[in-house]
Amino acid sequence: MKRLTTLGLIAGLCTVIGLFVSSGPEAVAAALWASGWGAVLVVVARFVAVAWAGLGWWVVFPRGERPLLRDCVNVRFVREGVNTLLPVAQVGGDLIGARLLTRYRVSGALSGATTLVDLMVQALTQFLFTVAGLGVLVALGGDGPIVHYVGLGLVIAAPALVAFYLVQRRFGQSLLQAAINRFAGGREWRIFGAVDVLFERLRGLYAARGRILTAIGTHLFGWIIGTLEVWIALRFMGYEVGFLEAIVIESLAQAVRGAAFAVPGALGAQEGGLIALCAVFGIPAEAALALSLIKRLADLAVGLPSLMLWHAMEDDKAEPGRPAAGFGAALRAFIRPRRAGGGGTHAPAFGYAAAPADGKGE
Repeated sequence: MKRLTTLGLIAGLCTVIGLFVSSGPEAVAAALWASGWGAVLVVVARFVAVAWAGLGWWVVFPRGERPLLRDCVNVRFVREGVNTLLPVAQVGGDLIGARLLTRYRVSGALSGATTLVDLMVQALTQFLFTVAGLGVLVALGGDGPIVHYVGLGLVIAAPALVAFYLVQRRFGQSLLQAAINRFAGGREWRIFGAVDVLFERLRGLYAARGRILTAIGTHLFGWIIGTLEVWIALRFMGYEVGFLEAIVIESLAQAVRGAAFAVPGALGAQEGGLIALCAVFGIPAEAALALSLIKRLADLAVGLPSLMLWHAMEDDKAEPGRPAAGFGAALRAFIRPRRAGGGGTHAPAFGYAAAPADGKGE
């Protein structure tokens, strides 16, 4: 897997270099410079979109067991930073996020179950967002390879989406328990209890249809917030792009990025997808590459502080009643000197800390 990731990274870098050379670095730099303060607004929009996604996760929790909204938002930023900047195939951050939330009085079963439901809702809403973008493109008169390729991708994605849902239901529980039973050779493993509790939590969460619908609506609006990145950047570059056109570009570009999950940062796939999509509306390749650079700037502007926040959360003692580490704590933890020897132990920077045995916060 690591070898495939390395090969994907090399191929992505070669693709990016080739696209920039063929489009002219000077032309790309000029388009990027023309965006001016638009790049800053794109970063702001990204911060808002990630925080909004944290709200979408928070509403999934049962009312009496919800963590603080601030904690959900903070951990959601960590999930985003890890998935965006580290070679974890865009899912490692979600596993880390589920574990981190157990440090703040959320049981392991509930944290894991809500993370799975949140991933399901995100996948579903991205699918719907892509369908909407494809529908708008067709309504605007678009036709040709892009429509056909995206349509084929949706046909392939639909069964995968259904399968992801089914593995979270009784069908998945039966498969998982059968696999564990075979591996265990008939012995009673403690993990059986953990599996039962996890799936019981999942059943309870999916039974609360009102909260699921609220989460779906919240995440759908979050995708619309993400569309502001495209609309703002291209507008500041001087291209009269309507919001519907921006929805087409953003929704289908996100679909391309999702399909390239095995390539770190979707290098090359994002750039090539944006060039093809922007060309539909007469936007030149250099502007599309400048848009990609601005998006990657937003990745770094949000991702780097999020990784620092992860470091602060791992370093935090998370005493009962103590508020979770936030971005301010992340900055302080990043710049303060490390204690040498004897003064207590700390998790390594950006490392993993074992969750408490009972799944509760320390």
